[in-house]
Amino acid sequence: MRDNAADAKVFKAFCDENRLQILGLLRSGEKCACVLLSELHISQSTLSYHMKILCESGIVVGRAEGKWTHYSISEEGSRRAQALLGVLTGLAEETK
Repeated sequence: MRDNAADAKVFKAFCDENRLQILGLLRSGEKCACVLLSELHISQSTLSYHMKILCESGIVVGRAEGKWTHYSISEEGSRRAQALLGVLTGLAEETK
């Protein structure tokens, strides 16, 4: 049985311009929140909100270092999102 709530978190991660821009920045590797802030020109609280959604989806992982958090794309989370899209569109079979 599918966990629709968990599945929805994955797609929620992709449905905002700021989050897509964050993912674009993370494609080249791990970034400190301070770098993301300077690139995006958003407030720290707005960045935190978007990072919470991305991390809850499993697409992004964060690690604390001092007062900053460093974020990167999760290979496992990315594979899960790709597989989920395939299952939901009927282009792939669900694996257990």
